[in-house]
This record gives sequence, C-alpha cells and structure tokens, in this order.
Amino acid sequence: QLQVVESGGNVVPFGGSLRLSCDASGVTLDPYVIGWFRQAEGKEREAVACMSVRGGSTNYAPSLEGRFTISRDSAKNIVFLRMDNLKPEDTGVYYCNRFPPRGFWGQGTQVTVSS
Repeated sequence: QLQVVESGGNVVPFGGSLRLSCDASGVTLDPYVIGWFRQAEGKEREAVACMSVRGGSTNYAPSLEGRFTISRDSAKNIVFLRMDNLKPEDTGVYYCNRFPPRGFWGQGTQVTVSS
C-alpha cells in the first residue's frame, strides 16, 4: 500500500502560481505511475496529470496542458505539480495517487484561486 502526503495548497489570486508536492516519505516512487487528481466542490474527482516516475513520460488533461507541469525530484521520492496562470475554476482539493488510482486516498491539499 503506497502512502503519500500532499502539500503546497494555498489561497492565490487569479493568475497566480503554486507548486504542490506528493511525498512518499522516503519511499521511492520509481516503480510507479503517479497521478495528480482534483475535486471541486460538488463535482467528481478528475485526473489532472500523470507521470511515469522511472521513465519521466508525462500526460495531461488536455484543457490543462501548458499551465500545469508534473515533475519529480532527483531521488524520485517526491512528485510535484507546478500550476501557473491559475483560474478560479482550478479551485479544489488536489490529491496524488497511483495512476490509475488504487488504495486509499490521502487528505489532499486545498487550492483556492480568488477572482
């Protein structure tokens, strides 16, 4: 059971940026494809981006490509989500998990974009 902790969420103005972290607490994420997901209030959780940690290949939700960037640290213990030019519709709780998702979801990290 892979356990990760999300962090980095905050309240930011329209057009601002944030970097979220998905930390496996020292456990290597190398064998996994890791995804970032988000859930806005009253809506279903949706996939934002995913990355093959070993190979580095990435995929994005088409509507977000160009504003969001998924990356990893050199030790492959942390996967990041850089979000630029944030919009109010990006508001929600952001989670990371294996991709496709399995197991328990963490607490997530709240991102709020003010208009």
